Amino acid sequence: MILDRFRLTDRAAIVTGAGRGIGAATAVALAQAGADVLISARSEDQLREVAREIEDAGRRAVVVPGDLTDLTAAAGLAAAAVDAFGRIDVVVNNVGGTMPRAFLDTTDAFLAEAFHFNVGIAHALTRAAVPHMTEGSVVNISSVMGRITGRGFLAYGTTKAALAHYTRLAALDLAPRVRVNAIAAGSVATSALEIVTSDDGLRTTMENNTPLRRIGDPEEIAATVLYLASPAGAFVTGRVLEVDGGTDQPTLDLGLPDL
Repeated sequence: MILDRFRLTDRAAIVTGAGRGIGAATAVALAQAGADVLISARSEDQLREVAREIEDAGRRAVVVPGDLTDLTAAAGLAAAAVDAFGRIDVVVNNVGGTMPRAFLDTTDAFLAEAFHFNVGIAHALTRAAVPHMTEGSVVNISSVMGRITGRGFLAYGTTKAALAHYTRLAALDLAPRVRVNAIAAGSVATSALEIVTSDDGLRTTMENNTPLRRIGDPEEIAATVLYLASPAGAFVTGRVLEVDGGTDQPTLDLGLPDL
């Protein structure tokens, strides 16, 4: 049956940023598809809640709380997964994000930090995991802002574009054994967007600026991760799938003036 291609029975996955939002939804989705999952984020309490959902799906959960801006800690997740599961089949790099800033407020240090957060962590974990993957899939969570323009998004958009091209380059480096793909996510109802979703006016504006006239759900991103991570996506590598409701412009204008 075609649905069997979406199974990850007895596979092992690592999901970063898994305490809430897209990362939590992805970890649970992979478990429901049959995978054991190592989850990592800063908040142990949030991770424990996600772990219970993984275990409710009948799979093993390993909780590794930590600050993954420490690249040694990020890379260490690979060894932790191998110790727990004996293998690594799937890596989902979901740590990322950068607050908007006006151009002249975007210091060299701020831009460097954005690269570290949005690209460096993904590379550190992927590089550590690949030697343990006889075959498998890496999925990077990028953003629609990596391909469209909007004032205030210089650091975030630049680094998410870098992550998208990192995906293409790494896919060629690691073919044919390991597939590497990314998802360019649009506006998704996560805690990071709560300041918008809790304001009726801002939410309506964002919905109206999205061709599908709504904000995405974390499970919709998780479902795309499952496709890319599972045998269903076995002939896909080096691609950035746009899961953004048809967005071609920022869904919110930050109102930054001309210089």
